[in-house]
Amino acid sequence: PRIAFVNKMDRVGADFFRVVKEMRQELGANPVPVVLPIGAEDEFRGIVDLVNMAAFFFREPENGAEPKPEKIPEEMLSQAQAYREELLEAVAEADEEFLELFLSGEITAAELKAAIRRATISGKIVPVLAGSAAKLQGIRPLLDAVVDFLPAPCDLPHLRGTWQGQEIYREPKLDAPLSALIFKIQADRHVGKIYYVRVYSGILRSGETILNSRRETLHRVGRLFRVHANERIGVEELRAGEVGALIGLAEGQSGDTLCDPEAPIVLEAMEFPAPVLDLAISPVRKTDTDRLSHAISALVSEDPTLSLRTNPETGEMVVSGMGELHLEIVVDRLKREFGVEVVASAPQVAYRETLARALDFEHKLVKQTGGRGQFAHIIFRVEPTPPGTGLEFESQVVGGRIPKEFIPAVRKGVMEAMNEGPHGFPVVDLKFILLDGSFHEVDSSEQAFRNCAAQALREALKRAGTIVLEPIMHVEVTVPEILVGAVVGDLASRRGKLVGLESKGSTVVVEARVPLAELFSYASTLRSLTSGRGSFTMRFEHYAPLPESLASSVSKRAVPSYTG
Repeated sequence: PRIAFVNKMDRVGADFFRVVKEMRQELGANPVPVVLPIGAEDEFRGIVDLVNMAAFFFREPENGAEPKPEKIPEEMLSQAQAYREELLEAVAEADEEFLELFLSGEITAAELKAAIRRATISGKIVPVLAGSAAKLQGIRPLLDAVVDFLPAPCDLPHLRGTWQGQEIYREPKLDAPLSALIFKIQADRHVGKIYYVRVYSGILRSGETILNSRRETLHRVGRLFRVHANERIGVEELRAGEVGALIGLAEGQSGDTLCDPEAPIVLEAMEFPAPVLDLAISPVRKTDTDRLSHAISALVSEDPTLSLRTNPETGEMVVSGMGELHLEIVVDRLKREFGVEVVASAPQVAYRETLARALDFEHKLVKQTGGRGQFAHIIFRVEPTPPGTGLEFESQVVGGRIPKEFIPAVRKGVMEAMNEGPHGFPVVDLKFILLDGSFHEVDSSEQAFRNCAAQALREALKRAGTIVLEPIMHVEVTVPEILVGAVVGDLASRRGKLVGLESKGSTVVVEARVPLAELFSYASTLRSLTSGRGSFTMRFEHYAPLPESLASSVSKRAVPSYTG
């Protein structure tokens, strides 16, 4: 279900009726105006409410004040009546219950609202409103439409989640067990982390004990708030269907489920794409090093599409994000919100490495420098795994050949070695099977097995070889039909693969898969190719092997820098 809002009606070129027509032609929607604009551009001064057949004028900036209903201007009366008739007919076609009322005679505004709601929830119509968000004109009717026409939590079907491999269904009701989802985290210098949650069922109460089911940890609920812009209003509880904020949670990330410990459930979490650009940063003032580390950690905790690691060769902090603008905003926030000025490199493509072939390997660490030494011995197998699987760690050690308390240390060593492969990039999608090994009663320790595993995997990766992976972007370029050939040719020269062409009126949408490394400065190139008449969007799609002819040129982080 959706509603539409035609914004910027006060701007030059604003045309409400053209937008409605394009929604029908370009989007295949069934748009049904429930308001009409009174004037446009500089003369935009109000709206006609077709449900109540009343006019609302914006004589002054609304600033939250509700305009009063007035008579429809004489010059618009016939147009308003015609569009109301179209509204009634569209709703009657979409809703059988309303069709009977429509044929029987007079219809009240309440009956029409109820019918629009049913038709909207069923997806058969899209109510369309108009206004100017910057001037708060038409915003109150828009908010009313959200309440009047879109589904309430009780209108939603049952929730579906899982727990220990079993599917679980839960009704979105107050008397159902608690289930809520963390959808956003904000770092606040005064109160710490603020967790924004949507309660799907039951009631979240301040002071009660809840379960973070994704992490299987218990927490005590701190303070609860309803949030309106920058204002936080303290409440004792958040009920099913409500959105609010929680302060005082010990830990949590976006996508975590909070639920009743007696009725655990894991709701479907949001999926976030992998970061595709790296940015090495360091503080302008050395004294800000700790503040910078704290500030970046805070930003990473609230933004799942950001990640942080340390370059082991230079000691620099490397922030990875979704694009140049994303990383620019991070640098700006560090200065504006945390007071830390940084020196940043040019953004670099976030290459990855993956294992080229399976390999059995054995490694022994023996160090004796007087006193207690270090001893660890492991035998293992490494295998490449499908894209997106990350690290799979399995221990097949039996008979106490390696004590159980040392197995987690082996895993830590493996993860440490995966931070940087032979080409200098993080290693992904690998299965590590610990087969056997041995230990020394005195000289073996967790640190010894961690160091042994890290050394062993580094050597194994060199011997088996790795494949450098590069991020591939899904690119959509919208251009006039006459310029399609030039655009397709340019994309091909960037190692792009054409996915499809789709005509939309006088323009064509070109879809292609293109390596991110080839898209630096593409915006300026497209402007030149199309004389400013082309536009494009791109999103991360997947990682793919980098051609061998290019792999050597990017090894050891000799990656192309941003120049556009």
